[in-house]
Amino acid sequence: MCGIVGAVAQRDITPILVEGLKRLEYRGYDSCGVALYINGQLKRTRSTQRVAELEALIKEDNFSGFTGIAHTRWATHGAPATHNAHPHFSGQDKGEPRIALVHNGIIENHDELRDELKALGYAFESQTDTEVIAHLINHLYNGDLFETLQQAVRRLEGAYALAVFCRDEPHRVVGARQGSPLVVGLGNNENFLASDALALAGTTDQIIYLEDGDVIDLQLSKVWIIDSHGKPVERRVHTVHAHTAAADLGPYRHYMQKEIFEQPRAVGDTLQDIDNITPDLFGDDAYKIFKDIDNILILACGTSFYAGLTAKYWIESIARIPVNVEIASEYRYRDSVPNPKSLVVTISQSGETADTLAALKHARSLGMEHTLTICNVQTSAMVRECKLNFITRAGVEIGVASTKAFTTQLVGLFLLTLALAQVKGRISEEKEADYLKQLRHLPTAISAVLALEPQIMAWADRFASKENALFLGRGMHYPIALEGALKLKEISYIHAEAYPAGELKHGPLALVTEHMPVVTIAPNDELIEKLKSNMQEVRARGGELYVFADNDSKIVNSEGMHVIRMPEHYGKLSPILHTIPLQLLSYHAACVRGTDVDKPRNLAKSVTVE
Repeated sequence: MCGIVGAVAQRDITPILVEGLKRLEYRGYDSCGVALYINGQLKRTRSTQRVAELEALIKEDNFSGFTGIAHTRWATHGAPATHNAHPHFSGQDKGEPRIALVHNGIIENHDELRDELKALGYAFESQTDTEVIAHLINHLYNGDLFETLQQAVRRLEGAYALAVFCRDEPHRVVGARQGSPLVVGLGNNENFLASDALALAGTTDQIIYLEDGDVIDLQLSKVWIIDSHGKPVERRVHTVHAHTAAADLGPYRHYMQKEIFEQPRAVGDTLQDIDNITPDLFGDDAYKIFKDIDNILILACGTSFYAGLTAKYWIESIARIPVNVEIASEYRYRDSVPNPKSLVVTISQSGETADTLAALKHARSLGMEHTLTICNVQTSAMVRECKLNFITRAGVEIGVASTKAFTTQLVGLFLLTLALAQVKGRISEEKEADYLKQLRHLPTAISAVLALEPQIMAWADRFASKENALFLGRGMHYPIALEGALKLKEISYIHAEAYPAGELKHGPLALVTEHMPVVTIAPNDELIEKLKSNMQEVRARGGELYVFADNDSKIVNSEGMHVIRMPEHYGKLSPILHTIPLQLLSYHAACVRGTDVDKPRNLAKSVTVE
């Protein structure tokens, strides 16, 4: 969601701050701003447009400075407006502000603090919870900003990543993390803060990932960290190679299109060096844990939740272990029945998804200590919180609508299925070898599906004029239908719903008319004849069918029945292949409608608040 960049240096940091914001645009935002220490004063500029406009304003005002902070905001408290944009100021002294602050997260006790500060004479210019923090720090300021921030965060309830600097201490930026990502970048007589290491690519590759409760003091040649207990700590320095190439569009029109076509590479990289199936793929203790568990609880949100639903079919069918899949944002707010012999599996692209992290911590508080995450970021909070992990190798995903992260999650979950089946003695060596062979062929199979793009573009032209659509699937392809409907909603703004095809008669059939396109996933599996009957129910009501069918399914083009043939049937791994054309359909429908494909309205890439 929101993005932070901060720096203290002996050179003009304005280009670093602006470039950092550009690298964080993929997270989604509706306003942006920068504040700098300039000639003894704090100066800022803010915009409700894109970072490119902010950059123009900075050049127009001749901004430059050695100390500063910058931010992209995704609105929570207060509308997307300039007066609500970060950075926020406090401490007017002869008209000049003293404190500048940016914030990711949500402060839950902001109303209480606002009333307290108003009683002390503070006037509020915004509707944000963030301005409360700025005034609180100014009120507590004792001449040492690092000590003051430590006092201030003790008063805050909720999630936050903070970057703050003060007019009276111009060579210092301080920060704090609680429930929202924050990293430190180390340089030569200069140091940096950011919400994502990607923001610092090309500036430094020496990165410290802060832990919850950490408060950080950045000076020119010094970085000082205290933990949640107020004790000085050393955090490991990681060498993180810049991802500059991943941010280049190359020949593609949008990042989403680029990332769709990167899937053969992403899947291949995820499977790289896997010569055989072994529990050690998930960690040193995996065999012991897999042997001990008797059921699985999957926690995830959005697209990752649909990956979990797909995995339920795989795990129960192949490994014969019961699986429950929970929406993470709901799980910890209901009374559940904990089982200490459960394997708790979280799925997250970023590894920082607030709802999923909170659900994981709740499960652990109930005594479920066997934890595993499927994640795309090795250094994320999710990986640190779980005993076991599998790191997908999707690479940086910039488009808000997930594509290659989803397919690599499915690959990781299928590997988990095979490892569990192996430990439980429920798969033969021959069958295991056959599945591994199919996995290795996936990049080639995905490339063949991508070649269907011209046919799918023709369908997208028809979809672009629609306002509603239905997606149908059966069995393990039902979650893929859900994912297809989500993609269409996210980027084209066409209302779409997905149903198990057998549910048509139980309500959704009432929606079917000639104006309602019905997208159907039709693999040639044991449910194909049932699915054909469901499709006839649609045709009998005048509905238009758009069918992705396997070559040998004997479904042919006819009036009201539009068919695109998939290159091959892929058995248990078929859901991965059928995901690809649904991504392309949504992408090209959005292009025809002229929406902002990579940054759809109201959405953010990394959901780091509840």
